[in-house]
Amino acid sequence: MFGDSADRGRWEAAVFEPERSAVQRAAATAGFDAMQFRAELRAFCRDQVPADIRQQIGKHQYFSREQRIRWQRLLQAQGWFVGHWPKAHGGQGWGQLQRFIFIEELERAGTPWLTHFGTSFLGPVLCAFGNDAQRARFLGPIRDSEEWWCQGFSEPGSGSDLASLKLRAERGESHYRVNGQKTWTTMAQWADWIFCLVRTQASGRPQAGISFLLIDLKSPGVTVRPIETFDGGQHVNEVFFDDVEVPLANLVGQEGEGWAIAKFIVSRERLLVTEIGKAFHLLGELHAIAATMKLGLGDTATFRRRAAELEVQYRSLRATAYAAVIEAEAGREHPIDASLLKIRGSELQQAIFDAITDLLARNGLAFQIEGIAADIVGYRHGDPRLPGLLHEHLHSRAASIYGGSNEIQRGIIAKTELRV
Repeated sequence: MFGDSADRGRWEAAVFEPERSAVQRAAATAGFDAMQFRAELRAFCRDQVPADIRQQIGKHQYFSREQRIRWQRLLQAQGWFVGHWPKAHGGQGWGQLQRFIFIEELERAGTPWLTHFGTSFLGPVLCAFGNDAQRARFLGPIRDSEEWWCQGFSEPGSGSDLASLKLRAERGESHYRVNGQKTWTTMAQWADWIFCLVRTQASGRPQAGISFLLIDLKSPGVTVRPIETFDGGQHVNEVFFDDVEVPLANLVGQEGEGWAIAKFIVSRERLLVTEIGKAFHLLGELHAIAATMKLGLGDTATFRRRAAELEVQYRSLRATAYAAVIEAEAGREHPIDASLLKIRGSELQQAIFDAITDLLARNGLAFQIEGIAADIVGYRHGDPRLPGLLHEHLHSRAASIYGGSNEIQRGIIAKTELRV
């Protein structure tokens, strides 16, 4: 347990000390200096985050679309926003380790979540599976945050079991005609385009009949309907397709290649769902709130023990995550690493939020969804961090579902290890 900035500094130094050995050696093999890169990222987050965004970070308030675009463009001006893309397509050619450090530091600083469906998912897919015309049309607007994308994978009854999806795309002379529904579509309310897994063949092995299609959300026949989540916000949506015409040129790869493309996306990004940078940031908030409490739970041995256990879990998770990323960088990725880390990362995030809300006790009862927009409506009750923190606490219930539910991840682990 640490109670002042000096204590936290010593603890932080101990957490990051291993980079002088294994991580630093792996980074040197990959052609970059991990400590120097991390220092550059921290300096940038310290000095270049716009004042209004920094204010939002301090209060855990929701970032607007405009704020996210502005932040992404600042990162792109540094060459970092699509640093993991190949150099031939405007990136820096980062490997998994450098990408992992980049995301960890942004999470650690609390900066706006990168709307990664374009930059992390579709961009690499087009680089690997797309044709020259598709890359010329779509990569630039993604890189410059001019067009936003969302991901159309889950359907009613086909969430974690994507092989059972039913969204139909019937091929005509010049267009596909798309009918069906997607659900839990994150940020569809802000997106310009959606990339979808669609069924182009009904017979045979289910996975073999799935294709990958790019659909303009402004097309006639597309309806986006919000789903209100437990935290009172709008993050996810239903998307309906009623005889939507999609040019044949918007098929990525070949018909029936959608399953392989989906696996490509998952294999590249699932380690990032560990969210270790976010866990570090939240642990700092836990201690900051405890330091302001007078004769409250934060003064008890029970709370100090609980906080220490969370810190041990964080340090163990971080060490394990970096070991897995180093192995993946060397081409030795184990098939269950991502599943294990996803489970532990989501559970740790939820456990930290549980500790924060327990620490707040009756102070947490002041939560109102309007408090997230308090600066706009002119109303606030209590500590300015409370509405945002409690909103995030409610939203964190989804952490064990998104990115592949924890139940499905346990099934993957069992099948792999038990060979069932």
